[in-house]
Amino acid sequence: MPHSQYSRVLLKLSGEVLAGEQGSGIDPKVIDDIAEEIKGAVDMGVEVGIVIGGGNIFRGIAGSAAGMERTSADYMGMLATVLNALALQNILERKGTYTRVQSAIEMKQLAEGYIRRKAIRHLEKKRVVIFAAGTGNPYFSTDTAAVLRAMEIGARVILKGTKVDGVYDSDPMKNPKAQLFSELSYFEVLEKGLKIMDSTAITLCMDNDLPLIVFNIKQKGNVARVLAGERLGTRIGKTH
Repeated sequence: MPHSQYSRVLLKLSGEVLAGEQGSGIDPKVIDDIAEEIKGAVDMGVEVGIVIGGGNIFRGIAGSAAGMERTSADYMGMLATVLNALALQNILERKGTYTRVQSAIEMKQLAEGYIRRKAIRHLEKKRVVIFAAGTGNPYFSTDTAAVLRAMEIGARVILKGTKVDGVYDSDPMKNPKAQLFSELSYFEVLEKGLKIMDSTAITLCMDNDLPLIVFNIKQKGNVARVLAGERLGTRIGKTH
């Protein structure tokens, strides 16, 4: 078992990753593979917090663009993240990995309310904590929620699991000649307008010197490789 360079991490997953090739909903094979990666991290002794998006079920910005009132659309998106969180919890616990879901919107029958000290206690007991419903506020993305929760729990790094190998200068799905960046500064991400996370999330990382690693979570074993310090994907920090 490789040794992890990080004692506590925050894993950010987009809802789209859970959809797999079907494009929407939850692909059982994909979520099972991701749960296996998370279990591997826990087996390495790493304390893992997770924030999941809800774009595979409902995206607030898209709803707003279609004429829906933005605040209502964003709340619907937050509820979509709860569905994803409960699905991931179910798979993880079937694999023997103790998991807690904490929601920023109160729903006692389904999840604990978010309490920072309680979340940290769960992590210390080696339970995976899935933070659902974003920040609980409209107009803030799950990317921003991920950075906020990472700082609150004292995570050493944010791992952003995606469908591609890292950050490219253009969409690799549309441009086969897209160039992969191995390292970037926060300022370069903002200056180049790279769509890794929204500008609020990147600025929060920059202001608090919180490193970010973007990598392909669909490749088996990549989470363990990143944790062990292997140069994988794109690393984002103060300088490069």
